[in-house]
Parts: sequence; C-alpha cells; structure tokens
Amino acid sequence: MTTQIRTLIVDDEPLARKGLLVRLAEFPNINVVAEASSGREAVAAIQSLQPDLVFLDIQMPGWSGFDVLREIKAAGSPMPFVVFVTAYDQYAIRAFEVRALDYLLKPVDEERLAQAIEKVALTTAPELENVHQQKLFQLVSEMSGDDCEEILIRLAEGVELSTESSYPEHIAIKDGGEITRVAINAIEWVEAAGDYMCIYTSSETHILRRTMKELEQELNPKLFQRIHRSAIVNLDQVSKLCSRQNGEYHIVLTNGKELKVSRSYKDRIKQLVLGN
Repeated sequence: MTTQIRTLIVDDEPLARKGLLVRLAEFPNINVVAEASSGREAVAAIQSLQPDLVFLDIQMPGWSGFDVLREIKAAGSPMPFVVFVTAYDQYAIRAFEVRALDYLLKPVDEERLAQAIEKVALTTAPELENVHQQKLFQLVSEMSGDDCEEILIRLAEGVELSTESSYPEHIAIKDGGEITRVAINAIEWVEAAGDYMCIYTSSETHILRRTMKELEQELNPKLFQRIHRSAIVNLDQVSKLCSRQNGEYHIVLTNGKELKVSRSYKDRIKQLVLGN
C-alpha cells in the first residue's frame, strides 16, 4: 500500500456514509477519494479511481456488495482491499472471520475501525495483497442468486454455494386429489396471496401452498427474478421495462400483463433487462 491509502466509501445510507467519513478524518493515512450510494456507482468508481481500500456495504438496493465484487471480477478490473460493512451480526462475523476477510458491524465501532485500517496499512507486500484478492474471488465464486442474508447464513454454516446449481424442470402442484406437473419454463409470473402462490402460465393459473421464499429457492435466478415482495417474473416473458413520470417502473410481459417493480429491485431488473 502507499503511504496515503486512497479510500472509497460505499453505502446507500447518507448518514452512514457521513458517519464513516467523519471517523476516517481522524486517520492521517486515509484519503477518501469518493463516495458511492449504490452498487452501480461503486463499480464505476472502483474502475475509474482504482482506490486502495473500499469500505463496502453489503445490503444495498439493486446491486449488493456481493454484486459489486462479482462485477469487478467479471470486468477484470484491479480489486482493491475490501472491508465489508454490515448490519448483520453472527452470520457475518462467522462468514468473514473464517475467510480472514475484514468487516465492520453497524454502527461502526472506533476501535474496530482502527484495527481494520491498521490491517490494511500493514498489507504492503504484493503477495499479501494477492492473498486478500484470492479470498475475495473465492467469495465471489461461491455466490448464488440468493439474497444477502441467505448467502451469509449458508457461508457461515459452511454450505457450498454454486452458481451452477441444478434446478427442477417441473414443479408439482397438488389440487384436491390431483397432482399437476407444471413445466418451470412455462411459468410467466408468480404472485403471493397470503400463504399461497398463484402460478400463472399462458393457459392456466395454479394455486400452490408454499411460501415465496421456498418457491424462489427452486427457481433458477438467471431466469426468474423477484420484482417486489410478492411477485416473481420469468425474464424470458418480459417484453418491456417502462418508467413513469412519478419515478415508478413497470414491466410488461409478452402477454400484455403489466406489473409494478418496487424501488429495491429496480436497478437489478434494469440490469437484467438491458442484458449487462
């Protein structure tokens, strides 16, 4: 590392960024070169500024901290030293400690912050920086389409995650004395209705007594994505993504059905629809 550690702060919460910025001002070897309020901004800043250190929030709308690492790795850009910032507790501690990756819990403790900065400052040898990068790349390779909390839980439990997981081609739906096998790729969209799921295909609507979380785990995230808390869509069935003057987004399916996209999923859906 250089004497001045060029630093990027990434957090979608303005107060969290401000608080960390104030604390970092007490360290003469820290030079905050930029702040980012989203995963997309973070990727752009890392690629253009190439900071030595990034304080990276994990849970952000759109691209999470994990998504940021995946994008940087995919682009082949230099990977900075990363200190994760998380509101999660025991799962984050276990997941990161077993990989010797540094983390800070919100609200950021001054003593822990000082320890993290000292660790970065001591990481001067290229081989040590390479070790850190390899650990980050291992974390990226273990990611799946699950949400941040699920990733941390499974990492902490030592469960192997794979982006090449196999997913069922059919789903069994019981209705009275009948069991119907529905092809997964025939599903256009799914809507939660209390303790039930409404599974929509081009010709029928099936009722499934499952939770959204359980069903989502059986669907390939490369094909199915949640657009708000109670709806999942088949990306192959999306024909348009439309913005409204009030800032809301809607998707239009090939069958003409229009569905609202919530703010927390907007950036991710835009990325997938645009194909980048």
